Amino acid sequence: MDMGKLMKQAQKMQEAMQKMQEDLSSQTVEGTAGGGAVTIVMSGSQEVTGITIKPEAVDPDDVETLEDLILAAFKDAKAKIELLTQSQMGAVTGGLNIPGLKF
Repeated sequence: MDMGKLMKQAQKMQEAMQKMQEDLSSQTVEGTAGGGAVTIVMSGSQEVTGITIKPEAVDPDDVETLEDLILAAFKDAKAKIELLTQSQMGAVTGGLNIPGLKF
């Protein structure tokens, strides 16, 4: 195999992955829990950019349930980001499984 051609392909893939990371950073997903009682907005770079808690989710006598709802909404948002990342990664790598490459 021609090494020069291989290096050019690797550089193209690296550039495509860098663009994918930039694209992901500009996208957001919403994770929800409790039927929408708690919503967390997360960017593609896994930064929480917003939290909405409906008043009915706040019970001073039951703080643990609110904590559980926030955690569940966070996990929902994170799972959606992981799916989005995998989908875009597959488009860049053509489905290749590259060891050690994870976002």
